Amino acid sequence: MDRIALFVGLDYHKDSIQVCVLNKKGIVLANKKSRNDRKELVQLVNRYGIVKGAAIEACTGAAALADELIQQENWPIDLAHAGYVARIKQSPDKSDYSDAQLLADLVRVGYLPKVWLAPESLRELRRLVRYRTQRMQCRKTIKLRVSSLLREHRVTDAPKGRWGKRWCQWILSLRLGSETDWIIQEQIKNHDLVSQEIERIESRMIEIGKKDPLIQRLLSYKGLQWISAWTIRAEIGNFHRFSKGKQLARFCGLSPRNASSGERQADSGLVRAGNKDLRIALIELAHRLVRYDGPWKERAERMTKKGKPKNVIIATVANRWVRKLYYEMIHLEA
Repeated sequence: MDRIALFVGLDYHKDSIQVCVLNKKGIVLANKKSRNDRKELVQLVNRYGIVKGAAIEACTGAAALADELIQQENWPIDLAHAGYVARIKQSPDKSDYSDAQLLADLVRVGYLPKVWLAPESLRELRRLVRYRTQRMQCRKTIKLRVSSLLREHRVTDAPKGRWGKRWCQWILSLRLGSETDWIIQEQIKNHDLVSQEIERIESRMIEIGKKDPLIQRLLSYKGLQWISAWTIRAEIGNFHRFSKGKQLARFCGLSPRNASSGERQADSGLVRAGNKDLRIALIELAHRLVRYDGPWKERAERMTKKGKPKNVIIATVANRWVRKLYYEMIHLEA
């Protein structure tokens, strides 16, 4: 009995995990709830046989559990793409029981839509990069809130150099109303605190980046700023997980989305895929390349003469740059 090949589906939750165990014929041997604990989970599954394949939907905490099962239990487990799994499911109903069984069945028949499981070191880099992005967004929110207050009071004679030392002294000297003045004072304090925090985060990123050869390689590319290099490093990780540059460009959300039907052949913008911050970094890079880099600037000029819109030109340059980067990095890492 203990030699039976098992296929396991795990429906992950913060406190519990629904565990479905199938044999190679697709017969349900168990579909039970376990605590979110590796040892209890493994004990539940091992009583039925040997795990030949397992899957867990990619969500917060799932990667850490999958990593534990791979490293400590030697499970052949994959992360599943939650969006694609939802499309495969043909029932409008949803339950932990059916979700776990679907994952196990997809593993059994070899149709599981997989997501790359990044190593823990790379997941740590992602946390740091995304944390900086969150704090940058917080500072942006503070600035928008103060700007909104100035518009409400019709203040139009602001000095130049917004959010510089002189500008902050000027806005603190205004008398717009007791509560408005208090809010502005609090927002200026918050802005200073968040700015200091961002400086500490960036100092840590720069220090860590000195020890990463891939980041140092990325920084050698013309037009690529250090935060963009960090974003590429954190979100792409290992270039070898892509079979070709075109696949990487699609992962970055830089490929045209096909919207053809019947005799009509058309594109509909860029594909809705990939990390938003990664695509933003690459689009910003493309803007710099078409202004200052010779070959890319010439390509943009040729496309302009053909009547291509500016947004199409920028997306094309970003797409081609990423594909070129892929082949250079593949040879570098070989």
